[in-house]
Amino acid sequence: MDELVLQNYINGKWVTSNSGKFRDITNPATAEILAKVPVSSLAELDDAVQIAHKSFQSWRRVPVTTRIQCMFKLKGLLEANFEDLARSITLEHGKTMDESRGEMRRSIENVEVACGTPTLSMGDVVEDIAPGIDELMIRQPLGVAGIISPFNFPAMITFWFLPYAVATGNTVIVKPSSRVPITMVKLFRLMDEAGFPAGVVNLVHGGAEIVDGILDHPLIKSVSFIGSTPVALHVFSRGAAHGKRVSAGGGAKCPVLILPDADLTTTTSIMMDSAFGCTGQRCLAATIAIMIGEADKTFIPAFAEAASKRITGFGLIPEVQMGPVITPQDKVRIEGLIQQGLDEGAEMVVDGRNAVIPGYEKGNFIRPTILADIPIKGIIASTEIFGPVLGVMHCNTVEEAIKIVNDSAFGNAGSIFTRDGSEARKFRYEADAGNIGVNIGIAAPMAFFPFSGWKDSFFGDLHGQGKHAIEFFTQTKVVIERWPKEWSRKF
Repeated sequence: MDELVLQNYINGKWVTSNSGKFRDITNPATAEILAKVPVSSLAELDDAVQIAHKSFQSWRRVPVTTRIQCMFKLKGLLEANFEDLARSITLEHGKTMDESRGEMRRSIENVEVACGTPTLSMGDVVEDIAPGIDELMIRQPLGVAGIISPFNFPAMITFWFLPYAVATGNTVIVKPSSRVPITMVKLFRLMDEAGFPAGVVNLVHGGAEIVDGILDHPLIKSVSFIGSTPVALHVFSRGAAHGKRVSAGGGAKCPVLILPDADLTTTTSIMMDSAFGCTGQRCLAATIAIMIGEADKTFIPAFAEAASKRITGFGLIPEVQMGPVITPQDKVRIEGLIQQGLDEGAEMVVDGRNAVIPGYEKGNFIRPTILADIPIKGIIASTEIFGPVLGVMHCNTVEEAIKIVNDSAFGNAGSIFTRDGSEARKFRYEADAGNIGVNIGIAAPMAFFPFSGWKDSFFGDLHGQGKHAIEFFTQTKVVIERWPKEWSRKF
């Protein structure tokens, strides 16, 4: 069988890259090469941008009620191809099928919300701001939108942005992660089938050169990005320096406060999913458990038992609960951070290093790992590990724990488990994080709410999803008008 070589999608056509450079896409559970992805050139990016800019001139004039018909068709196609898309995510990323299905469901929810753009993009009108003078505010699209996607959610994160950009009248250039581009290629095939006009949605594969090309290109008016904090800051700074509107999500270190009165069974079950779901490779992973008072005496043993029983393996196998990390290099990096934590004085509770999965010996597997008594300023507490590692620390009071949360450079999310409404409200009110959970895992907002992030977890003003995305992809125009009767033309 010939190797699958992925193509770019420009002006409604699949185009073979002429760069001559390719990268292997590898199944992280088996080390099997799935396909090759091109490292496109800046000239190829420019071709896509020029087409998108030209297409914008006509697409913005299409009535919004017509634009969203493509969204309705796309929603149906996503549902019809749901299992195939989920399987694709599992093969190239490694997460379990249930996790991939969850990712696809969240992607579809954003398409559904974008179908409401005729209402969501409404402006405002005030009559008679002065005698006979009215004032109105309308929303108009920006132009060409660049979307730079991370590896950890091959489908969903692009869909935090793309449906809203297109529904509000913009055209789009998507650069998927070169580690997991196969699912996005399949999604673009469905967008083609849904009837988006040529040039409205475009796909360009590539690496750092294409990222910087998107940030620098004068015809690209907005950039949306999710990734690590250093890269998010680079994207924000360079994009803003070139006059672009930028929404750049960064890294995270999501703490969870656990009080002694929290329900043991429910809290343990939820924490295992929050800490080890998607192998910890998500910015909403519960990475630090802060035990309040005597909570550690019951919860650490419960966490240890549950983590030890979690089934790790190839995500296509139904009983598997956790897959591999994305690359062999990440496996080495994560295991190195675990050792650094131990060297700093942390106590090993559950050791997931050196995992070997029978039949999948070449996979990038790390089993769930728990470290207790991690130093507040140590490597485990301060670094976004992006792997299946849960650090545990102790505080005497909720106030002490909130100070730890607020002293962190990150501010993506945090949660609390308790039966005490007063303590829960205190945490909700005082914690410096953009997404807060109460008696649930690290909170992932529904598509009609923004994915909020604070501090070094986000650079920009408006987040992905919902009304924030509508506002991000439109600019306001204020019109003040007067029509004196004596000026009326007589017929």
